Amino acid sequence: MSDTSAVLPWLVIRQDDNGNRYRVGRYATEDEAQRMVTSLDRKGNKQLYWVERIGRTTL
Repeated sequence: MSDTSAVLPWLVIRQDDNGNRYRVGRYATEDEAQRMVTSLDRKGNKQLYWVERIGRTTL
């Protein structure tokens, strides 16, 4: 694990209509990452967003 992973262990993931997954950003806390998901959801996009912790992802 790199130094960046230790400092920013929370990822926001986006899945598009075709099932493709992308990392949107990395965050220091789960709350910070969840706030980003909430913000993106409020924009009315039809994309699916969620929070994952590094080391527990399926990407």
